[in-house]
Amino acid sequence: MSEVLVLFYSRYGATSAMAQQIALGIEEVNGMQARLRTVPAISTVCEATEDSIPDHGAPYATLEDLRECSALALGSPTRFGNMAAPLKYFIDSTSSLWLAGGLSGKPATVFTSTSSLHGGQETTLTSMMLPLMHHGMVLLGIPYTSTELLHTQTGGTPYGSSHLAGVDSQNALSEEEKIICRVQGKRIATAALLLCPDNQEAVLR
Repeated sequence: MSEVLVLFYSRYGATSAMAQQIALGIEEVNGMQARLRTVPAISTVCEATEDSIPDHGAPYATLEDLRECSALALGSPTRFGNMAAPLKYFIDSTSSLWLAGGLSGKPATVFTSTSSLHGGQETTLTSMMLPLMHHGMVLLGIPYTSTELLHTQTGGTPYGSSHLAGVDSQNALSEEEKIICRVQGKRIATAALLLCPDNQEAVLR
């Protein structure tokens, strides 16, 4: 089984819920599996030390997870129109992969959650795309053939799936948001089969 790394940071659970839906879409594709990983919180005044295994949820990501994956789905809540600092901190640690071209040519996609409708979903998605482009990854959005993009009253963008969590971060994913997440997962998994040399044999079978 080839794996898509679903790497995310989630403070209140909304981005994690999106990651779970994207994973469902990935695993709709024959021969593909989702590997869910998160990153620890960071301190503003010193480098915090966390246990190597979180109390609950997905394990913490390592560079090996990135190196081994066939594709990447990267998710973060919005922080002032940008990705959250813990995720950026982890991405900033990937210079050795960049130097080796370890992610070059692999497909990638992004997703986000905000508390307000116009809280910077699209700028957050593009902020996550920038380091992936520096790594030489092949970026995938969501096409308007996924008609939920035309009808959603909550989240959903052509740049990647999104969620409107509400000011108290208590909004569950809407049906349109769930569908868009699963479409995105299926799309990145299919691209991984087509673009990654290790998967060519699976495509031809």
